[in-house]
Amino acid sequence: MSGAVVKLILRRYLIAGLLVWLPIIATVLVIQFILGVLDRLVPRAIRPDVLLGVHIPYLGALLALLLLLATGLLVTNIIGRGLVRAWEDILNRIPFVRAVYGGVKSFSTTILSNSGNSFKKVLLIEYPRAGCWSVGFQTASDVRLPGAPGLEPMVCVFIPTTPNPTAGFILLVPRAQAIELDMTPDAAMKLIVTLGVVMPPAATPALIAGATTPAATL
Repeated sequence: MSGAVVKLILRRYLIAGLLVWLPIIATVLVIQFILGVLDRLVPRAIRPDVLLGVHIPYLGALLALLLLLATGLLVTNIIGRGLVRAWEDILNRIPFVRAVYGGVKSFSTTILSNSGNSFKKVLLIEYPRAGCWSVGFQTASDVRLPGAPGLEPMVCVFIPTTPNPTAGFILLVPRAQAIELDMTPDAAMKLIVTLGVVMPPAATPALIAGATTPAATL
């Protein structure tokens, strides 16, 4: 067996091994980082290793889970909802805090709620120029802007950046120019995060069909 063949075989095995281990290692590192941040948020005065000399791993995550459960239990009754409304009334009286809190609350309610169609449809948009297509997520449908009664109904589309999908652009596109892809949001997010390396099996035919017949399917 020649040296070139051996190199090809070793390279193939090495890449196959990396494809298995890289996602696992990245996932473990991200989880460890989040757990470490939660542990550092626990005040030193109430840490078991300070009070009792016993170390409890991932105490921050456990306390965060208990806090979320306790908060959820509290706000599901009349007294808890009243307290939340009173707290929100206080925040809404502070100019800058009002804008930040209201925006985050609206976003989290939309994302975590089972109702609505936000981020449930993957759209193909001709952006940033004609002949160049971008994959985005529909965040709102039938958008009508005040003061622009002559415009046709539009959809609001979020175009994530890659490899950081938390940043991106908001586009208002006429419904006739938005093409709905036969692709799940998870598959679209993998496509964006991996810089197009992980391509869904059905993505390529859908993209080609959409580019040749840009008809609205919303």
